[in-house]
Amino acid sequence: MKLMRVGEAGAERPVVGTAEQWFDASGVTRDFDADFFATGGIERLGSALASGKLPPTAIDGERVGAPILRPPSVLCIGMNFAAHAAESGALPPEELVIFFKKSNTVVGPNDSIRRVDVKSKLDWEVELGIVVGAPLHGEVTSHAAMGAIAGYVLADDISDRWLQLDRSGGQWSKGKCFPGSCALGPWIATADEIEDPQKLDMRSWVNGEPRQASSTSDMVFSVAQIMMELARVMMLEPGDVILTGTPQGVALSGRFPYLASGDRVRMTIDGLGEIEQSVDPFPVKEIA
Repeated sequence: MKLMRVGEAGAERPVVGTAEQWFDASGVTRDFDADFFATGGIERLGSALASGKLPPTAIDGERVGAPILRPPSVLCIGMNFAAHAAESGALPPEELVIFFKKSNTVVGPNDSIRRVDVKSKLDWEVELGIVVGAPLHGEVTSHAAMGAIAGYVLADDISDRWLQLDRSGGQWSKGKCFPGSCALGPWIATADEIEDPQKLDMRSWVNGEPRQASSTSDMVFSVAQIMMELARVMMLEPGDVILTGTPQGVALSGRFPYLASGDRVRMTIDGLGEIEQSVDPFPVKEIA
């Protein structure tokens, strides 16, 4: 199944998709939120869909929102592609590098990108996102780790390199938490839709020009390893979103300019749809 939320910001409604049709999911759940994943929502929704209880719905022309409402945490893995580590001037990490985004950074796949400051250096990062479906903590097996995954989602971990590096104080999250810096969607593909999360092509473009072209097979730490290591150091909860790292081809490399007003960013991952965003002009305050 594909889980999507459509409608104006703050008034989205849940829909579920198959290969042929979208269906209204509001008879099963009020929203796709942490409570939905914690209380067997995917199983209930699947049963209702299989029994024909969900009415078809038209979504053409509607805004697509983030496919999950306010995740409890957005956990991010840094330097998880060796080539990206190299273009950033670092060696591949021997330990999992973790940083955080605020949950209120999450926006839809077509919502615009807005810079924080005139000095901002905006960068794109196509990433595979994991949506946690069950609590996970302690020493767990690979099987248990993968079993705690509800689904996968395409993500753009938008970064302000000025805040992340020039003003960092050693804290990456300072450049990762501005409003709108975590675009998700268009849908969450439930775990059964993705045969092997380590065999997904991932790509990005800016103004139609190729930027990133890689595969999740190039990850330093696999999806299972990420889940196992995170569970070792924290309690993962239903609805948590984990961004698993970006491949080479970002502006930080020095090979491409940072994003400017009017630029269009597009990215895809196999089976997870497409994100396409434009960069809003930075508002210039008039001097009285």
